[in-house]
Amino acid sequence: MKKFLLLFTLIMITLPATAKNISGDWHNDLRTLFLKNNAIIYTINIRTFNAKDLNGNELIDENEESGNFLNAIEELDNLSKMGINTLHILPITKIGKLKSFGTAGSLYSISSFNEINPQLVSKKSSQSGIMQAKRFIKECHNRNIRVMIDLPSCGSYDMFIEHPELFMKDKDGNPIIPLDWSDVRLFDTADLTTINEDVMKAHKSFIDMAINIGADGIRADVAGLKSPLFWKELIKYAKDKDSEFLFLAESSKLWTDSVSSKAICTPSEELLKAGFDGYLGSYFNLKNITSAKDFMTMVQDDLKMFRKFNNEKSVVGSFTTHDEISPILINGENFSKMIIWLNSTLPLNSYYIDGFPTGDTYNYPWANKYAPQSFTDDEYYFTHNGKIDIFNFSRKPGGNNYSIYEEFILANQFKKYYAQNLSNASFTQLKTSNPKVFAYARVMNNASVIVIGNLDFKNKQNVIVKVPKFNNKYKILNLRVQKNVDNEYSNGKIKTTLDCGDIQVLLIKNLVF
Repeated sequence: MKKFLLLFTLIMITLPATAKNISGDWHNDLRTLFLKNNAIIYTINIRTFNAKDLNGNELIDENEESGNFLNAIEELDNLSKMGINTLHILPITKIGKLKSFGTAGSLYSISSFNEINPQLVSKKSSQSGIMQAKRFIKECHNRNIRVMIDLPSCGSYDMFIEHPELFMKDKDGNPIIPLDWSDVRLFDTADLTTINEDVMKAHKSFIDMAINIGADGIRADVAGLKSPLFWKELIKYAKDKDSEFLFLAESSKLWTDSVSSKAICTPSEELLKAGFDGYLGSYFNLKNITSAKDFMTMVQDDLKMFRKFNNEKSVVGSFTTHDEISPILINGENFSKMIIWLNSTLPLNSYYIDGFPTGDTYNYPWANKYAPQSFTDDEYYFTHNGKIDIFNFSRKPGGNNYSIYEEFILANQFKKYYAQNLSNASFTQLKTSNPKVFAYARVMNNASVIVIGNLDFKNKQNVIVKVPKFNNKYKILNLRVQKNVDNEYSNGKIKTTLDCGDIQVLLIKNLVF
């Protein structure tokens, strides 16, 4: 594996520079990048991204520095080295303190649409929060990293008290609580045929703020809570200002029920019709899939749906998100490595969460225990076990799994090097002799990428993969094959043994079918 990492490192070093911002003028191209499936997206929580936990207790104490826009700049070169070209930043707007979760409050419990969260503002600078956010995004652009920020779907109780006209209410005038999200309240966006203009105005102020600080797009949290009519107007408003401004919907075909009996649930396809460029998809469900047929059906369903549109649409590899348990805890190290190569070879945009490349388990020793100090009305360190912390002033995401990190860089280099070819490559499902093993080909102009994966994370599996027009005379580059595995190549077939949860990636020169 190391020799191939070195090989691709040398290749990337010799590639011509592609910086777009040398002159200081940034031209947003996120939508184009996304629709070509060339985005390698990394999700960060500014509050933890470069937090300075000096005493190692995994909390950011009063005399320590939490993550902020300015110290986050220190980490951008590392992101570039890892191959990241797009950041998804979890909510950056001011948050509420009443009826909160955690000692800092959930990033999704917002109290303003256009004010920067003061928790993310460095006290070492006299610059305003807006100016610090602008500076951070400019530094991202200087490194060819695009920036997409999160638009929360609900508001805090604090916001309800200040702006009750924005919220849905029951017959007694109380705000609606969605599911068990008791720290937020539902916005009243009206219904399928009308729009609450107060709510629309508030959302447009968010778009104005996002474009003002230099953001290249948004990811809309629980997008199905709003109607196609609402999104159509908001998306037009944004794209009249910047045609490349990306709209990514947090939506999945698996989500068919609303978060409240009072709320709507707009299906994914309707959101795409309303103008979204892409959606989250259902790849987070891979953890529950053991059948190659089911996994391949999920991929094919997206491609089939996208073909219905005159305009291009795409999806992200949502195998791991801030709402998902760390892959390490689900199926071990091999699950993370499978996710890496699926992100880099499937017809989708790569998508990762901060801490994933080094195998963070997001386990915090103080989780859900009493807190001697809190900045909200919650007296406990509320967390979602095994998920990145969005509720407290906690350590930066990390981990020490270099094996995952090495493959993360290699796979990203591969995707970037073959970006143009992969964006035009066909996707072909390959027949296998084993129902637990999937296989597919990405056929390019002068080569094919063959991917073979074992969905059994407890047992090895033998398999024969049928590959049209293939024979053992073709030149094969093993991008990822276990050292102790000797594949057998014959006319139209590849015979191999896959370790538990193993994935193979082969580049076969001149094979086109």
